[in-house]
Amino acid sequence: MAQATKANKIELFSLSTPAMRAFHLSWLAFFACFFAWFAVAPLMPVIKGEFGLTGAQIANINIAAVGITVAGRLLVGPLCDKYGPRVTYTCLLAFGAIPVIGISLAKSYEVFLFFRLLIGMIGSSFVITQYHTSVMFAPNVVGTANAASAGWGNAGGGVTQSTMPWVLAAVLSLGVSSSVGWRLSMLVPGAFMLVVAALYWKFTQDCPQGNYKDLRAAGIEIESGKKGGWAVFKAAGRNYRAWMLFFTYGACFGIELFVHNVAASYYVDRFNLDLQTAGLAAGSFGLLALFARAVGGMLSDRLAQRKGLDSRTTLLFVLMIGEGLGLLWFSQTKTVGMAVLAMICFGLFTHMACGATYALVPFVDRKALGGVAGIVGAGGNVGAVAAGFLLKAVGDVQHCFAVLGLAALATSVCAILVRFTAAHKATEQALYDQALAERLTQSSTAVSVARAT
Repeated sequence: MAQATKANKIELFSLSTPAMRAFHLSWLAFFACFFAWFAVAPLMPVIKGEFGLTGAQIANINIAAVGITVAGRLLVGPLCDKYGPRVTYTCLLAFGAIPVIGISLAKSYEVFLFFRLLIGMIGSSFVITQYHTSVMFAPNVVGTANAASAGWGNAGGGVTQSTMPWVLAAVLSLGVSSSVGWRLSMLVPGAFMLVVAALYWKFTQDCPQGNYKDLRAAGIEIESGKKGGWAVFKAAGRNYRAWMLFFTYGACFGIELFVHNVAASYYVDRFNLDLQTAGLAAGSFGLLALFARAVGGMLSDRLAQRKGLDSRTTLLFVLMIGEGLGLLWFSQTKTVGMAVLAMICFGLFTHMACGATYALVPFVDRKALGGVAGIVGAGGNVGAVAAGFLLKAVGDVQHCFAVLGLAALATSVCAILVRFTAAHKATEQALYDQALAERLTQSSTAVSVARAT
């Protein structure tokens, strides 16, 4: 795929180009999926009472919510390479809505657990979002594009924590029981996903030049190779940098997922808050993604412009240190006010670290982008699953947070181990300089045209 076809600037309020349509619809699709993925989490205090769930059963539900996403993320990256992000995302949204709506039919713990497991598949949407923006934007802005699209999508986790208790309250005001109320509430995120699926199919294309199917039929080779799929995944699996970022993403996004699953219940159990207030407190963590992820990506782009590719890894290392220290602080808080403050502080570092990680992903191996994106994305869910098993082992959320803080500090070393050869850096710098030159040329042309008219 020709570098010149990629967007070298982000025109935030425009939908006139394929790149910006992909940008806006990819974050909206991820928002819808993230909203639906964790829509049931803030309702768990009600569901716990209905099914008489034990602590071990709740831990199993939390693990199921993120466990299958590991396989999903490893799968959708190569699928994007093979079939294109447009088809892959549309199918995930449409079929993913089925278990979101289906969980409302659960009458037992076992059936609920089964649907919660299936819902976890929509968490792989993140990889498609990052893939789509990576193929649409040039090196000088791709970190910002990736981080902003992921961050705004991630905000769905905060919005669902804050809004689903109020959706439930609105349904209950109609006079139905709590058992019926939470079930009807789950229809909202399912319907939202179906609407976004239709929009994605109609208004996006796979890459700046068009759709992969049409390009391959015309004999045009795309950036990740002629066929994509399993060969791309194997190439990514041989790159140690992908696995280093697998671990770092497990320690930032994995912890983020864990917090989304347990935060509302944690505030209810530890500080005796009601469901709506606990949802607002927990939701503040997710809403940080509206800007914090983007900040991580923008800082990565700015540092790379001044100090080169290796500075992206140094930034990730620093952010993970901040995350680990903040999480240790959060685990020791004794008042709700201090807990929210500490959560916001460590949340800022966590979200920025997520953004900085995927600001690195497009530079690991351009010929295996889908595979790298899938491996790194799966790392986030492996981290969340590990956190779930840790909670089962220690039996206490507060203690679990402390151990996770230490884990984040230890895993920060993986960021420093991501290094690139001189030849690799020279190639990427040439592409970076080309994108800047094209942007300058386009700006000069626009000024000339404006003066002429």
